[in-house]
Amino acid sequence: MEVLNSPRSSLQLNMEVLNGPRSTLQLLSPSEVTSRWSSPVERVEKLVTENSVVVFSMSYCCMCHVVKHLFFSLGVNPTVYELDIEPGGAEIEETLSRLGDSQALPAIYVGGKLIGSLDRLMTAHIIGTLVPQLKEAGALWL
Repeated sequence: MEVLNSPRSSLQLNMEVLNGPRSTLQLLSPSEVTSRWSSPVERVEKLVTENSVVVFSMSYCCMCHVVKHLFFSLGVNPTVYELDIEPGGAEIEETLSRLGDSQALPAIYVGGKLIGSLDRLMTAHIIGTLVPQLKEAGALWL
């Protein structure tokens, strides 16, 4: 409660910390915010470790759509990162191509491990290893 009773509000104090006293407010674009606090590799690692299923996708890509549809049809709610819409998507796409296959998208992670692209996901589904992986990752509750 001291913050409310103090002569300066917490917002003013935060602004002074960020911009220095009596400076003008400068808004950062979403890409500037994400690039200032972490590298693309760190962002990928954070997304992959904090979510059981992650799909790095392009909103207009038909193969990405198939991946998302397969997960939804299995009852899995993946975290989808649309690289053409999200801030810093181009850097993340470049990072994914370095971390995984030469064909980066869609890039699918289950339980923190790179599955690969659509072809590997479909192979795992057809041979019956996908559902056990999803259960182990905590993405499927069958």
